[in-house]
Amino acid sequence: MGKNLLSIDWDYFIPIKRKWCGSYIENRRNNINIWYKRYFEDMKNGENVEKSVRTGRELIGFWNRIKRYFIIKKEMKMYVSDSHKISYYIAKDNKCDKVINFDAHSDLGYGGLKSLNFELNCGNWLGKLLKNKIVQKVSIIYSPYTYESKKEFKEINEKFHVSYHETEDFKDKIAVDYIHICRSGSWTPPWLDAEFYGFIKSLNRPYKIFKCPKREWDPKGLTLSDKIYITL
Repeated sequence: MGKNLLSIDWDYFIPIKRKWCGSYIENRRNNINIWYKRYFEDMKNGENVEKSVRTGRELIGFWNRIKRYFIIKKEMKMYVSDSHKISYYIAKDNKCDKVINFDAHSDLGYGGLKSLNFELNCGNWLGKLLKNKIVQKVSIIYSPYTYESKKEFKEINEKFHVSYHETEDFKDKIAVDYIHICRSGSWTPPWLDAEFYGFIKSLNRPYKIFKCPKREWDPKGLTLSDKIYITL
């Protein structure tokens, strides 16, 4: 029997603004500074994004729903990271055959099949697993807040075994060998990080953190020079 990886992106639960969607290099500037910039820009327009951008209702009872449609093995191993591309290494190192991805993005590769020739990144890791024949099948469960459509990935969908589902479609209760939860800090706000770690702990299973540094969020504590540097 093949091994299955359940990969969950924290952005699945967060209705971020369309203007914040884009392709970003995963670094400190996009992980934290860009959020300060957005915060101050929206404050000028009279909006407090700390209050307006919160987690959605999908977060409530998520693990109970997962257990209804998946079997989480007793020996299941769980990993936490900031970048979603770590799922590539988890699947590869553990010889997984299938990936089930809960995400606001497909991560199949943006730009068709040619994008799978680029170096491994958070936007093509799932497509590269297929291209490199590491996994045979992938299932994508899109967030209700996604701005994407499966039609955008027609070329990749036709080349590989890619399917799109709702959680309720998994009536045969797929066994889960590995779980990876990523924060995707360039796409998820730092004022929700406490909820992120609470979500992880609520499964009540041991986990290993890999490259997921703590983000300090204190807009009121920034100096004038900090604000000038951030908003440049």
